Amino acid sequence: MDTQREILIEQRVANDAKSPLVAYLLLIFLWGLGVHRMYLGRWISGILMAVMWGLGWLMAPILIGWPLLGLVCLWVVIDMFLIPGMIQEDKDDIRRLLGSELR
Repeated sequence: MDTQREILIEQRVANDAKSPLVAYLLLIFLWGLGVHRMYLGRWISGILMAVMWGLGWLMAPILIGWPLLGLVCLWVVIDMFLIPGMIQEDKDDIRRLLGSELR
């Protein structure tokens, strides 16, 4: 019975977890807008990234926005390496939630 419950949980995790492909496509095509972070459930940092990106472009003509744009670009490059961990955390959260529901 315990093995069957674990199989059920893993099936739900596979179905409900966020897709790494979708996360990377959002990161690559929408770059500094933070949509990949919002997709992965990190709404506050995603919105912060989008605001910084927008302000950077608005202030770029007067040269004040370039450091902000550079910071967001660095953040996006770092996120390329953080996405697998974010997805693993999402899977762990689903497992924890389902494990407590099925007891």
